[in-house]
Amino acid sequence: MTWLNPISIERLIDFAAAHPGPVVGAVDEAVRKDFGISPARYLQLLNRAIETPEALEHDPQTTYRLRRINEQRARTREARLGHL
Repeated sequence: MTWLNPISIERLIDFAAAHPGPVVGAVDEAVRKDFGISPARYLQLLNRAIETPEALEHDPQTTYRLRRINEQRARTREARLGHL
């Protein structure tokens, strides 16, 4: 891993694949239990991870799905802010 964090890219991607919904409730608790970090930190690390070649090589389907979700959120945020 290239960031100063002991959680591997593969582990982050595998967790996201196993928990495809939003990080709430049981997933929130699983993040805390499995990684020992807050859900917000998990999402920060996951969003960095999905931009790496390692993530794409490890699990292309999950990586592309997460990238699409991020891109859609960015477009929605941009549209909302553009109407201010």
